[in-house]
Amino acid sequence: MSTRKISRALAVAATALAIGAGAAYAAQPAHEAHGGPGGWHGHFMKELTQLHDQLKLNADQEKQWQAALDTMKQSHEAMRANHEQMKDQFKSAQQQPILDLNAMATAHQQIEQKDAQLRQQTTDAWLKFYNGLNDQQKTTVSTALKQRFAKMESRHEKMRERWQHHQQGAASAPAANQ
Repeated sequence: MSTRKISRALAVAATALAIGAGAAYAAQPAHEAHGGPGGWHGHFMKELTQLHDQLKLNADQEKQWQAALDTMKQSHEAMRANHEQMKDQFKSAQQQPILDLNAMATAHQQIEQKDAQLRQQTTDAWLKFYNGLNDQQKTTVSTALKQRFAKMESRHEKMRERWQHHQQGAASAPAANQ
């Protein structure tokens, strides 16, 4: 596994702490296309609730859990707003006869920086929660994350196989037409 993939996996673990895609908590219409109302969001929240129940948190840990969850929700909503702002800026820019690609790139970079800060805030909140757990609770979280990573890797492998099959089919189609 490359250093970049390891770093990404660690970032996912920290941000996701509670099973996978923490910053993507809030439901939005684009996600509903993936499995109907609630989609993967409903499944994620179910897993998150199950993990929460397994941890048997004390009062201080519960406060940290809620703080991390609130930070995650707020960050996601802010990222959604940033995305909408960027879409509006790009629509406006497209009305000009000559695109100002420099301005568009700068706007995109600024949004990316804001989003990176929001992701870091979410990561920090989850790490603060995680660091307040005892070893047994950390083991429970670690087990849940390892299971989630295994599911993700399995899905990625299936996607790679489908892509390779698709590529092989596309490569042999021109030969069949000759």
